[in-house]
Amino acid sequence: MKDQLTSLQGKTVIVTGAGSGIGSASALAFAHAGAHVLGVGRRAEALRDTAARHPGIAVLAIDITAAGAALTIVDAVIKRWGRLDVLVNNAGATAVMPLAEADALRIGELLALNVTAPTMLAQAALPHLAASRGAIVNVSSTYGHRPLPGAAHYAASKAAIEQLTRSWALELAADGIRVNALAPGPTESQALAAAGLPDAVVEQIKQDEIARIPLGRRGTPEEVAAWIVRLADPAAMWVTGQVLTVDGGLELT
Repeated sequence: MKDQLTSLQGKTVIVTGAGSGIGSASALAFAHAGAHVLGVGRRAEALRDTAARHPGIAVLAIDITAAGAALTIVDAVIKRWGRLDVLVNNAGATAVMPLAEADALRIGELLALNVTAPTMLAQAALPHLAASRGAIVNVSSTYGHRPLPGAAHYAASKAAIEQLTRSWALELAADGIRVNALAPGPTESQALAAAGLPDAVVEQIKQDEIARIPLGRRGTPEEVAAWIVRLADPAAMWVTGQVLTVDGGLELT
């Protein structure tokens, strides 16, 4: 495979959810590979922390579910760099919601962030990705293709992302746009805490996950980010419509 520092040099990338975890690690990985990166997220301070780690990262604090946000994000990239090569749809939320506690408003908010917002971003990016023969990388989850009792709506939202990935790959192939997904397993991040779970519950979930993962540990954001970069890399130009699982073997259990 061609060296990433060569094939990504000067490319322009949008990474959503860039304030922490996989998103922050991905923004840094692309920047280290020579790309210009726009890191997007809701929390301005967290985004500034990411940007402070590499001069190739610019940031935009915005709620990607807001009306018109997708066009605002894409326009910011085009005005700054004049092109768009890669869209990484990483932003998302976890929701612990057993069926007995299902709430229509929470379901709607979850789908708005995990499914609708990535769709609108992909739509806004479409003409620019066609011009650059670029790539979309959607971030799914191991639970996009295996059951997750107690959080079925989160799993369903990630299953939707995987099916969008496959369908868009076929739909956009004629324009030279590749679409793939990366499905990480349990990864060290703030996602569980952001779901509003108490510290003791978060720690118990982590320990339960570790016990089920064949490699015996949770992943790191940097490990996941490395594969996001590989899927976006022009050197992988014959790979499209794939869902790559990076989960320490969890999906095998």
